[in-house]
Amino acid sequence: MSVPKPLTFKVADQDWEFDQVHQLNYKTFVEEIPQHPPSTSRRLVDKFHTENTYLICLQGRELVGMLAVRGNRPFSLDQKLPDLNSYLPPAAVICEVRLLAVEIRFRGARGGQILRGMLALLWQHAVERNYGFAIISGTTRQQKLYQHLGFAAFGPIVGSGDARFQPMSVALDTFETAAREFLRSSPVQPFHPEPANFLPGPVAIRREVRQAFEQTPESHRSETFQRKLSATKKNLCELVRAENVELFTGSGTLANDVVAGQLSLLEGSGIILSNGEFGERLVDHAQRFGLKFNTLTFAWGEPFDMGEVERWLLTKPSWLWCVHCETSTGVLADVSALKRVCANNGTKLCLDAISTIGTVPVHLGEVYLASGTSGKGLRAYPGLSMVFYNHAVLPAQTLPRCLDLGLYAEQQGVPFTLSSNLLGALHRALESESWPERFSTTTELSVRLRSNLCEAGFDLVGRDHDVSPAVISIALPRKMTSTEVGNAMERAGYLISYKSDYLRRKNWIQICLMGECASGKATSLVKRLNRVCRKQRQSVEI
Repeated sequence: MSVPKPLTFKVADQDWEFDQVHQLNYKTFVEEIPQHPPSTSRRLVDKFHTENTYLICLQGRELVGMLAVRGNRPFSLDQKLPDLNSYLPPAAVICEVRLLAVEIRFRGARGGQILRGMLALLWQHAVERNYGFAIISGTTRQQKLYQHLGFAAFGPIVGSGDARFQPMSVALDTFETAAREFLRSSPVQPFHPEPANFLPGPVAIRREVRQAFEQTPESHRSETFQRKLSATKKNLCELVRAENVELFTGSGTLANDVVAGQLSLLEGSGIILSNGEFGERLVDHAQRFGLKFNTLTFAWGEPFDMGEVERWLLTKPSWLWCVHCETSTGVLADVSALKRVCANNGTKLCLDAISTIGTVPVHLGEVYLASGTSGKGLRAYPGLSMVFYNHAVLPAQTLPRCLDLGLYAEQQGVPFTLSSNLLGALHRALESESWPERFSTTTELSVRLRSNLCEAGFDLVGRDHDVSPAVISIALPRKMTSTEVGNAMERAGYLISYKSDYLRRKNWIQICLMGECASGKATSLVKRLNRVCRKQRQSVEI
């Protein structure tokens, strides 16, 4: 029994390969699907041939499969759908995939292997060219296959007779998720689509933000750096309606240390509100700085009792510090109410806004100090933190230099080295967002995701209160462990939060919508989570 020759997957670049492309094109789209009239040459040269990139499969020197990719407008579908733009995302880098064909005699045992290889090659090509969205004219004979790969139909069916096609589209990240299992056994190795990222940080990052990060480092004393820093600070202040902001090299924890340092310069004592893990961390920040304060503690997953807060404020504390979004539970603080009661009592309000800036509208006017970070809702790389303020600040010799907000203000934000790469990525992330649309999209996706999770029987923490659309905490039953569920989800290609000590103690998992996230990924996440938990329950029962 002869062993079949191995398959080779590549981009066509030889004359003999192109000649066979024209022959297979004729066999498929003239003889099999009567889309074009016959000719004596038995070759069909595509009208966009000179612009096409052909991704092909060879057995030896025989072409056995092909598809074509092209990113130039007008697309083939432009001629079939006059209003094509109305179906496409306005900011996406779009390509059209056409001429998918496999030689008839190879459609049996090796057909799946050929298709997987060409689609894996397509994925690699799309990543290299920064395509984020693909459209096809899918033959009506293969609708189930296209849908299995993540493609969604749009617009009316085009063509006629036996040559009828359904316009379809898919985002690259949706394709990565939907086609993961199909392509895992691809002969094109390695196929490593990015996992679906539902972490609170680090978050999924846009390609243009990655490209900004990868630029050659530049001096923090250069004019271009100073201009970019000024523009970034201006964008940040406009986003949250604050007068000033300073950037620090470090995480949000460092920003909260900067806030604690500023509070140490004030006379009098303060109050810290806590209703979760990150409220408790503010208490730890304050203790390490030796601040004088009282702690007002509420149950995890419960909002602050504003009546009780107001009674404590009658003692006229100098400051009040709390977390805007308690990331451990997703519960949001009522900042408007806190501003009002603090103003009535002459108390300076300070906020940990690390998980809200970039995920929900944040208004920091009348807030004394607020912390933020680059690696969550702002969708940039972790490594920069920020402190917002609305008053004059002066250097303080009693504070460490790296935590002295006044020193940063005095030195126009750059007393020491600041990474131009991290700044460039943050600057690009801020410029590329349409915030009203972003907030609306995140909220809509969160509402649908929460509804699907509730219908599947999951217990959502804080579900009856005002919660962030970007944080969904799930309390698992005792019969299953958060670590086992989280590990299983990670193996399936979904990154959820479960490794933090407080989540393990509570037996909770978290789904966060802070980074780039496609709707299709969220939908498939619930299905996968349901299957994983069902297996966990069955294994316990056995």
